[in-house]
Amino acid sequence: MNTDDGVPSNPDPAGAVDAVWKLESARIIAGLARMTRDIGLAEELAQDALVSALEQWPRSGVPDNPGAWLMAVAKRRAVDHLRREQRAARGQELLAHDQREQLRTARFEAPDPYDETNPYDASDPYDAPGPDPRNDLRATPGTDPETDQGTHPGTSHETGHATGHATGPETDARDDDNVLRLMFLSCHPVLPTEERVALTLRLLGGLTAEEIGRAFLVTGTVTARRIADAKRTLAERRVPFELPQGDELAARLSSVLEVIYLIFNEGYSATTGDDLLRPGLTLEALRLARLLAALAPDEPEAHGLAALLEIQESRSAARTGPTGEPVPLHEQQRGRWDPLLIRRGFASMLRARDLGRTPGPYVLQAAIAVTHAQARTAGDTDWAGIAALYEALVRLLPTPVVRLNRAVAVGFARGPEAGLALVDELDADPRLKDYHLLPGVRGDLLSRLGRHTEARREFERAASLTRNTAERAFLLRRADALAAAVSWTAAHPGPPAPPDPRALGRAAEEFLARDDLDPATVRSYHQTLRRLRLALGDRLPLTELTAERAERVFTTAWGDASPATWNRHRSALRSFAAWTGLDDDPAAGLTRRTPTASRTPSLDPAGLEALWALPGVPPRERLLWRLLHESGAPVKRVLALDVERLDLDDRRARSGDTWVSWRAGTALLLPAHLKGRTRGPLFLTDRRPGPARRAAGADLDPVTGLARLSYERAEHLFKRTTRPLDPAGTGWTLSRLRTRRD
Repeated sequence: MNTDDGVPSNPDPAGAVDAVWKLESARIIAGLARMTRDIGLAEELAQDALVSALEQWPRSGVPDNPGAWLMAVAKRRAVDHLRREQRAARGQELLAHDQREQLRTARFEAPDPYDETNPYDASDPYDAPGPDPRNDLRATPGTDPETDQGTHPGTSHETGHATGHATGPETDARDDDNVLRLMFLSCHPVLPTEERVALTLRLLGGLTAEEIGRAFLVTGTVTARRIADAKRTLAERRVPFELPQGDELAARLSSVLEVIYLIFNEGYSATTGDDLLRPGLTLEALRLARLLAALAPDEPEAHGLAALLEIQESRSAARTGPTGEPVPLHEQQRGRWDPLLIRRGFASMLRARDLGRTPGPYVLQAAIAVTHAQARTAGDTDWAGIAALYEALVRLLPTPVVRLNRAVAVGFARGPEAGLALVDELDADPRLKDYHLLPGVRGDLLSRLGRHTEARREFERAASLTRNTAERAFLLRRADALAAAVSWTAAHPGPPAPPDPRALGRAAEEFLARDDLDPATVRSYHQTLRRLRLALGDRLPLTELTAERAERVFTTAWGDASPATWNRHRSALRSFAAWTGLDDDPAAGLTRRTPTASRTPSLDPAGLEALWALPGVPPRERLLWRLLHESGAPVKRVLALDVERLDLDDRRARSGDTWVSWRAGTALLLPAHLKGRTRGPLFLTDRRPGPARRAAGADLDPVTGLARLSYERAEHLFKRTTRPLDPAGTGWTLSRLRTRRD
């Protein structure tokens, strides 16, 4: 049995603390952040109050209003902290003034009463050197500076227990305002998406780092680092604890909506792991959406998001079958949809509509969800209306994913041919090259057209792209069913045909397993063939690896790449085609690009200074970048360095037939990076090589088995990290770190 505030009645203290924290942590931390203007300190003070509850509630019992108890204790700790800070600052002022006075006395100078650095007011007889209780926070109501015991309203002198908490419309409005500020702060655009999500779940959801990590299939340590990095960034950027105003409000609100929607989507259709659903995340996102709609009642998009999530969550029970397999929307048992959540979604949609503004992206998506919910059966669905709503959504938000969803709606409204034409328009979009739903949607449309062989390959390709086990199994079952349909005839029924031994996937694995390829070449060829396999499917017969298909893959994956990168992948494809003995060269349509003669400029001092000041850079990357800059050596030469060839005293190392030298910056970073290693590659990857990416002994660490860091991986990490520093927004290349010697 629960009380009105959701806390179990007659609970055990530990369980009550956990329940209250989940319910009240956002308001407590938000109130403390408003007082201290420091989000990290606010959470620390709130945790102190939580520890007090764990210590006192088992002895004295759970208070009648546990949330108010925690708030009162936390605020008392905040006042104590601020008072100590003020005393320390006052002491520093007095010390500085006394030192100045001593200097003046030594020079026989009189004090200047009008000196702006003088902390004393000459016109105030009470303001003189020496302790004065009025100079600290003694004036704060209910605080006794002698005993350091809080006597705030609602706190007992004898026990320190909160017996009540100031409530009423003004207090509630202030608390709501603080929580809204906290929500905007944790979702600030200066933070990367994964940090925004982690910080929001931590501060507004009351989840631990371990709980967040389990939800997103990362370790608690990784989550804790993301949260710490987010707090550090907010502090370094001096992001204020204020609500945005004017035009900034709309942009900042969209960031908050995006974070909540991302959390919901990860729970609604998990990108990785064994299970399709993660109910903990969807329910937490739904709670945050309801909270945002309540705190921002004049924002239709907030109500639109709440409506969308309510209706989508209503289908949860019907979205998986007995073994956890996905059930498509048109096959779901609608009797299992939750009518209460649907009614709540309709109510939120009406609130958004009544505000009378032009529908935004979330209101339009909610309208689509409402249309689905209004259909008693799948056959009753107003697909023409849904397609029209998607047309409006594409005009507002022309992302490739929205356009793909429009293709699905058009496929039902106007037939699979019309939907397939829209899907084909997205085929060359590089943003969808690893998106499993693109081949999944194409496979469904092809299947409805009776083109089962093509549909089977698309489902297999979709299965190879998804990282979710349940979804992969579902897609492979659909592919197998189509394979059986292709092989089935009325006169000769039989099992599905075995995989073609000359299919792309098997041929690529055999090609990479050759003994005459060195590890670096295998790594390079693997990247080319992996992209072909993901784009075309492992079961594509080699005879269907046409120049047209290869050109489409190359244009999507490497159309904007440098001439050197394009030519490297082109050469890999030609080598593979020659080895397989294909009659028609799949690289025939790929023209060799002429390398540009211009040399990539080195980073200027301002760029280097910004790079070295970046927070949260892993030690391996920081060492590599510093070594490249100080040595001026080519990237591949530096990555080829081995630990046993380092001469730490002379600050140099042998790489092939040449020496790589460095200066003090690299010398300072090397010992911490080596961690006692005596052999193997200097720079190691953070994951073990798979069977198709075997490495020679010289490229493996003899202890951990980790392989040498590849040029491609190092370049990718550098570009990703420096994207915010690059005015073009694409990120810098490692070659720009080199100090030119000529």
